[in-house]
Amino acid sequence: MSSYLIDVSNFLLRWLHVIAAIAWIGESIYFVMLDNGLKKPKAEEDRQKGVFGEMWAVHGGGFYHNQKYATAPDKLPDDLHWSFWKAYTTWLSGFALFIILYMANPSFYLVNPNSPWEWAANLSGWQANVVALVFLLGGWVVYNEMCKRLSPNMERDGILSIGVAVMMVLVTYLSVHIFSGRAAFLLTGAVMATAMSANVFFWIIPGQRRMVKAMKAGETPNPLDGKRGKQRSVHNTYFTLPVVLLMISNHYSFAYTNDWAWVIMTLLIFAGAVIRQYFVLMHSGQHKPAYPVAGVVLILVAFAVGSPALAPATSNAPAQAGGDTASQESGTTASDAVPASPLAQVHAIMQTRCVQCHAAQPAHAGFSAPPAGVVLETEAQVEQQQATIQQVVASGYMPLGNLTQMTDDERATVAIWGN
Repeated sequence: MSSYLIDVSNFLLRWLHVIAAIAWIGESIYFVMLDNGLKKPKAEEDRQKGVFGEMWAVHGGGFYHNQKYATAPDKLPDDLHWSFWKAYTTWLSGFALFIILYMANPSFYLVNPNSPWEWAANLSGWQANVVALVFLLGGWVVYNEMCKRLSPNMERDGILSIGVAVMMVLVTYLSVHIFSGRAAFLLTGAVMATAMSANVFFWIIPGQRRMVKAMKAGETPNPLDGKRGKQRSVHNTYFTLPVVLLMISNHYSFAYTNDWAWVIMTLLIFAGAVIRQYFVLMHSGQHKPAYPVAGVVLILVAFAVGSPALAPATSNAPAQAGGDTASQESGTTASDAVPASPLAQVHAIMQTRCVQCHAAQPAHAGFSAPPAGVVLETEAQVEQQQATIQQVVASGYMPLGNLTQMTDDERATVAIWGN
């Protein structure tokens, strides 16, 4: 029953997370488009009222006339539309999912036993949880301090952009070397998503509240509040596409199981950013096809880096189960022994590497039922799941994080099974 309740919670939280994210990102992209597409008001009356820019649009069978005021209008309404709950809901639901899916079973989902760093490979479950939380918090602290120190008055945002880019390369490298593959991609996206939500919570909304308060009091708002809010909003819009990509990356094991996973992740992050730049410029009337072309090139390079090497020759497959070892014990030669069938060989691999989780009563403490309902205890059950087994094993998706240390030879045996 507890497993069922966890699945239900996962289902509902994921639904909420996706809905909130769509609403937040959609609204964010809309306002960036609106801000960049404004034109000087044509009516002298509007200019005298303080209208900074305007846009006419048609949608849903009607016409819209959007106006942006550089200063407060004669009467600022009390029912202003504020954009923040969508951001907060996205982060809170995402963090709740992270707790249920990753932090509840950290030794399985977070710890990277293949890390080249001994301390990371030997983390206990609770230690991995602490490191993950520090990773998220540290990402925000470093990013925020860079913004405050490199461009405190929003006059050196170019230098700041380079600094943020370097920071993200470092984040991808550290995440892949500390955490298991799927968790590394997710946590890198979560670092950016945390920065986005924190920008809204700590800077954008408080600055806007101060501006509204000053305007209602007939005072001149601090121009830094507007500039700082604009700066953080711009950062958020460039984070958007990479974050969405990294949040769905757990479905594509070719990326996070690769030896160059951090390079793949870096290329995809930059690809998302330059593609977003194209749309930002397009909304202001500038068409720069070099940006999407550069994005596509970066994506293709990432795919090239992530492409699997040519499958090794069948000689790389492990010795047939019941072959050399069994013949030595019985005193017969290998040529006299009866080789095990391909199914028997794969079943033996499943017994060694997979039934810890994929059993009717999983031995792994993190599961009360076999994941996805797949049981691999008998040869008949293994044969029934042949297509799925070959797909997830050949891609490196399973075993998760290669926690059970499946070898390349064993993967080759599974790959040629039935061929």
